[in-house]
Amino acid sequence: MTQQGHRKAQRAGKASLGMIIVAAVAVIAIAAVIAVVRATGPHSHPQASRVSPVRYVGVYEPNAPQSYSNVEGFAKAIGRKPNLVGYYSGWNEPFKSAFAETAAQHGADTIVQMDPDGIPLAKIASGADDSYLTRFANSVAAFQHPIVISFGREMNGFWYTWGYHHTPPSVFVAAWRHIVTLFRQHGATNVKWLWQVNSASPQTGPVRDWWPGAQYVTWVGVSGYYVVPTDTFSYIFKPVVAAVRQFTHDPVLIAETGVRPSSGQQRGIRDLFSGLRAQDYLGLAWFDENTPGGPYKGGRWRLETNPVALRTFRDLLAGRN
Repeated sequence: MTQQGHRKAQRAGKASLGMIIVAAVAVIAIAAVIAVVRATGPHSHPQASRVSPVRYVGVYEPNAPQSYSNVEGFAKAIGRKPNLVGYYSGWNEPFKSAFAETAAQHGADTIVQMDPDGIPLAKIASGADDSYLTRFANSVAAFQHPIVISFGREMNGFWYTWGYHHTPPSVFVAAWRHIVTLFRQHGATNVKWLWQVNSASPQTGPVRDWWPGAQYVTWVGVSGYYVVPTDTFSYIFKPVVAAVRQFTHDPVLIAETGVRPSSGQQRGIRDLFSGLRAQDYLGLAWFDENTPGGPYKGGRWRLETNPVALRTFRDLLAGRN
């Protein structure tokens, strides 16, 4: 072969090798695209994978604990089964084990809002009502599944008899410690103790006064609602959590919340989820009930009655917005 022919052969060989490399890169790229499509699905949203998940989604329904039907309806509406389901328990009411069992079968833990209505907290702290608490504790221990109990919620506010301006914080703390100790003595170690305060305002007291101590608390809960258009996550939740962080770093759950239509539901729901994820809270429990009267509870909180708000909530929960 001549020298010129040899050079041509070399160039042809290099060109062939280049074509092989280009083809191989193309095959790898196609395989990568196929893998992404298989992993995420044809209707996936790439940004969803970059959004931190909401670990706990809870709900309070108006017919709980008598029925689980509204919880099932809420689950269908938001596209996800709640893993926290709450109900309100008046004093001397027994533990609703049948409701809690149904919740467990649906993959949810029950939040029991134990309200000490009609009884002085000093009586609880002294042990005078231990017969009731013992029955409750034994029922919870026998249940065995995890249970969340919030005793005397929103005690830093003035609207309940066990709270600010009505009961000294030291008495509340003594009652809280007495209940937790009694439950543990009766084997109810399956309880997460939710110490639940209200969002801060000029009408609430300093949260530290009601703190029972780290050994008596599992989670910190905060109640807060979007009532007017100027309400924001930073205004409702951040100040009270900043105060709590002065004495504990326990995980935080937005334990009771809602967004009123008159406050701008879509904007409020977006702001709620944005703040929730940015602060890395445990999650939220939605107050899914329309209630009359009162500046905070009065209003259409129920998501299912507002299709636009519901779609926004559902999309944000799934990481699609």
